[in-house]
Amino acid sequence: MSINYIQRGVVAAVCSIVISQPSIAAAPVDFSSLVQTVSPAVVRVNVSKKMSQEELLQQQMPELLRRFFGNNVQIPNQRLPQEQNAYGSAFFITKDGYLLTNHHVIADASKVTITLNDRREIDAELVGSDARTDVAVLKVKGSDFPALRIGDANSLKVGEPVLAIGSPFGFDYSASAGIVSAKSRTMSRENAVPFIQTDVALNPGNSGGPLFNRDGEVIGINSRIFSGTGGYMGLSFSIPIDVAMDVANQIIKTGKVSRAYLGVMLQDIDRNLAEAYELSRPEGALVTQVSDDTPASKAGLKAGDIILSYNGTPINRTTDLINLINRTRPNQTASMVVQRNSKQLSLSATLTSAPDDTPPAESMKTDQGKGPSLGMQLRDLTPAESQSLKIKGVIITDVLPGGLAAHAGLLPGDVITSLNNTQTPTATALLTAIRSLPSNRVVRVAIQRDGVPAIVGLRVE
Repeated sequence: MSINYIQRGVVAAVCSIVISQPSIAAAPVDFSSLVQTVSPAVVRVNVSKKMSQEELLQQQMPELLRRFFGNNVQIPNQRLPQEQNAYGSAFFITKDGYLLTNHHVIADASKVTITLNDRREIDAELVGSDARTDVAVLKVKGSDFPALRIGDANSLKVGEPVLAIGSPFGFDYSASAGIVSAKSRTMSRENAVPFIQTDVALNPGNSGGPLFNRDGEVIGINSRIFSGTGGYMGLSFSIPIDVAMDVANQIIKTGKVSRAYLGVMLQDIDRNLAEAYELSRPEGALVTQVSDDTPASKAGLKAGDIILSYNGTPINRTTDLINLINRTRPNQTASMVVQRNSKQLSLSATLTSAPDDTPPAESMKTDQGKGPSLGMQLRDLTPAESQSLKIKGVIITDVLPGGLAAHAGLLPGDVITSLNNTQTPTATALLTAIRSLPSNRVVRVAIQRDGVPAIVGLRVE
């Protein structure tokens, strides 16, 4: 083996060493027959979304004008509402028309259709979606669709070749290949999805499409990229198919996703904490708070405990534990190994249903003949939040720009406690109250914002 370096345009030989060793060469993978076989089961998702005046301004007004005038500008001769068209990818998981895609592909859609590889376009029904895992289930009428085979994401190895098919930038049935770069990547503590990281070229439009192993089995849903430019930069992330199918099966069966609830606040162990707690290395999930009357408190967990394993699985980071809890069913009993005061002990807890479960899709459709659409997303307060705030209510997680809630001045983070003097301790109670609201009147919305009670007048049109 010759080792050379280049300096100022001159090649200088440093040394010449001959070493006899086995040669290792990576043979290229030919995916051509696989692409031909699985492509009919991959579809393009076409999404229509109504846009408000404020959303149109965000797209059409130059940033310089927005800095000076904000969004308080009217677009002349602009009809409302306008339609925005977007697209993504999906794939069949059953022959009777169920498909998987991403939640962010169909979020806020007023109409969804799919385009098959023979150019047929079919209306699709949203069965349900889950923002925390970014998984959505669609259904089309018909039978004998080409469903894909589901693989085992847990058996994937780093370095293994994988293939993606989708519609990047609208170029349908584009195939791109690469290798598995890493496993169990977590992007945030909110979703705790153990993403499959690859170097497969994914771009806008690939979202919701399948990731295949070399046997043609789906082992992931392409979900996101890590980019400073908005385009592919070598880091792509896919949802493991076992996580997606767990969510999909629940949505198909019950219309919602149920997750287990332990009732603790957690923190990662760093180098200093590992030394303070006499751990050989940073590992486990540190319990910083245990809520009253929860599975954790009943199991005997205490603040300062370090959860080292959950149902026999070692815990390296907090996100590992969160993901395992999310995969546990309510009413199941989980065993934990906990370190307390430099000693290990075993505890077991029977988990309950998480208070922020994904509601059935129908319960969120308040604009389909069941009352006015106020333009906001809601969830119940967790027991810990309710105890901390000393109130019962529903927290606003998002406000649609240009909607009735936005015009009333409601903000994400506001907690709604009553509507027209009707107490709303849960999202279900609030949705029931919303459906009975009279039109063309102003209603009173009692909220708590940053710990301060207030009443907002909401005009219902």
